[in-house]
Amino acid sequence: MQTVFVYGTLRAGEVNDIRAAAARNDIAEPNLLGSATVRGHLFDFGLYPGLVVDEAGVEVKGDVYEIDDELIAVLDEIEAVYPGVEERFVARDVMVKVDGNVVNCRFYPVAPSAVKGLPEIRSGDWVEYRNTR
Repeated sequence: MQTVFVYGTLRAGEVNDIRAAAARNDIAEPNLLGSATVRGHLFDFGLYPGLVVDEAGVEVKGDVYEIDDELIAVLDEIEAVYPGVEERFVARDVMVKVDGNVVNCRFYPVAPSAVKGLPEIRSGDWVEYRNTR
């Protein structure tokens, strides 16, 4: 089992909902541990957001799930993460607080070079932003 922080289209109810992705691939349903934030800058790529980690940024909202190891390959495919390629999304680890507990999570930020000229989502919440644009 691993933990993952999701902040965009992998969130519940979104187009790539992590639970639906697991179900489509006959993988055990992810267990929601709670909400968390990661400091950074969230950008609008049109159909999805991208997060550039930055301690001086806003608190970017997301959810933390405990997932079956098999789901990692599915998430990597959704996020187009491939070994040795760091053009857009990359797989990294981040420490977040969930209900007072510190959890080490996998997550998918974007390379800073990928956001040039894109609008920033200053609220740090993709779901809220998408619902109001």
